[in-house]
Amino acid sequence: MTDDGIADTLAAMGPRLRTAREQHGATLTGVSRATGISPSTLSRIETGRRKPTLEVLLQLAKAYDVSLDELAGTAPAAAAGPRTPVPQRSGSDKAVLPLTRYVGGLHAHKHVLPAIDAPPARPRQVSHDGYEWLCVLYGRLWLALGEQDLVLSAGDVAEFDTRTAHGVANAGPGGPVEYLIMFGPQGERLRSRTPAPDRWAR
Repeated sequence: MTDDGIADTLAAMGPRLRTAREQHGATLTGVSRATGISPSTLSRIETGRRKPTLEVLLQLAKAYDVSLDELAGTAPAAAAGPRTPVPQRSGSDKAVLPLTRYVGGLHAHKHVLPAIDAPPARPRQVSHDGYEWLCVLYGRLWLALGEQDLVLSAGDVAEFDTRTAHGVANAGPGGPVEYLIMFGPQGERLRSRTPAPDRWAR
């Protein structure tokens, strides 16, 4: 593996660990209790602010019931048939595609929630340090933000402080949901460098 390949693998490790934890239906606190790794350390690893050691990866692979190859994204494709999804409470198999290489600061990834056959339960909520910008590309996304329940459609955007409890789910039968996330682990936000639209018409 080249130096660039190693850097890519390490950059994608945080989102993969976060996805594995969410697919396992676990919270940072729950994983901390099971592994002895502090929630703050787990959060820093998931957001790319800290590189995990081999010992930590082995503990997390065991806790999430996945292989190291799966966490690193180097597992070979199955010879036949689709990959068996890792069980999670909602019963879905969310896919996450990292779009940026990062060690810290703003980073982006694309999420895909599969189609469902029945109305979903209210999304399980989590909270952590950071700030998030979310844009729906396709389908209808249920965003549970604190006590609010929002249904976002293609083109809708939401932004929020991730210390507010939040969770997402496919809003209902009708197809999959695709959305983009920009995340600032230390509260970084997007900055507009263009004038407001009403000024363009003058």
